[in-house]
Amino acid sequence: MRLTVFGATGGTGVEVVRQALAAGHEVTAVVRDPAGLPAELRERAEVVTADVMDPGAIRPAVKDRDAVISALGPRGRGPTTVCADGIRSIAAACEASGVRRVLMVSASGLAADAGDGAVTRYVVKPMIVQRLLRHAFADMREAESVLAGTGLDWTVVRPPRLLDRPGTGTYRRAVDLNVRRGYQIPRADVATALLDHVEDRGSVRHIVTIAT
Repeated sequence: MRLTVFGATGGTGVEVVRQALAAGHEVTAVVRDPAGLPAELRERAEVVTADVMDPGAIRPAVKDRDAVISALGPRGRGPTTVCADGIRSIAAACEASGVRRVLMVSASGLAADAGDGAVTRYVVKPMIVQRLLRHAFADMREAESVLAGTGLDWTVVRPPRLLDRPGTGTYRRAVDLNVRRGYQIPRADVATALLDHVEDRGSVRHIVTIAT
């Protein structure tokens, strides 16, 4: 497939690019600074330097692609709109280019639902996690809302706490529900899940929660 990855220099984005190339896909990595992408990936991917917040600037990077993956994420705990503004721009570029398949990384902490155990659902998430990460979660909620409001074939992938360690190659998942005892996952496994769901039509216009 021909894939475009936004947030390609971030921890998860790098893993998406690496695994996609290893699987034989053609990858376009959209970045602000090419130096943020490991040299061995820069040599094999098409690297485009562009401002993700400018739909016109990124339109050539998504044109004629089979799917677009957004691994954008906030940095720090302060107020931010990077996810919402980024996916708004990406969606506009895709709609203008006729590209339909878009996948976006979010976070399982956004929701406390029947998939969670009682303590996680009623104490840990609402009283601790959602308060601690309120700015980032507000941004991600808005991003999910923006994407859901489009006519695109979207999938939101929600991981729990991200780990910077080797992937396991496996993960548990739940559709439109949280994963029971889904506390953490390596970034490499998030990348695996994103690529697995690119051609999964059953996940179109759904939220997929994953965890190890």
